[in-house]
Amino acid sequence: MTSRPTFRGLERAEIDAVLSRNSVARLAYILDGRVDIEPIHYVYADNTLYGRTAPGTKLTALARDYWVAVEVDEIDAMFDWRSVVVHGGFHRIPSDQPGAQGVLWSRAVELLRHLVPGALTDDDPTPSRTVIFRIPVQEATGRAASG
Repeated sequence: MTSRPTFRGLERAEIDAVLSRNSVARLAYILDGRVDIEPIHYVYADNTLYGRTAPGTKLTALARDYWVAVEVDEIDAMFDWRSVVVHGGFHRIPSDQPGAQGVLWSRAVELLRHLVPGALTDDDPTPSRTVIFRIPVQEATGRAASG
């Protein structure tokens, strides 16, 4: 007899752990009335996803409708996985702002350099990614399978 997989929702602590352990996600957003999905690198801290991207179509679309969904998966086997979906707003963090915004930009750069030490330096492996953003987690859900 074959055992059947078990599916369950993740508790918030488990969701935070999945987000913290990973650095690659899929960002879903609206582009010309359709859903588009792109991979992104991110760092999770302070209940917020921080990342960076290059100027382009995605930023133009997100300037019109900043609501996004982000999915992060951990897959060990067919019925051994965890999946988290985050909903929130996509916010650019300008680099030239005084006060709190400047502190936020510095914090984001510090976090991103844990992921890519050369980020925004002469040693940057992806120098076109000059736009820093944050996605505060407004809603997070997760599912897991085991079996």
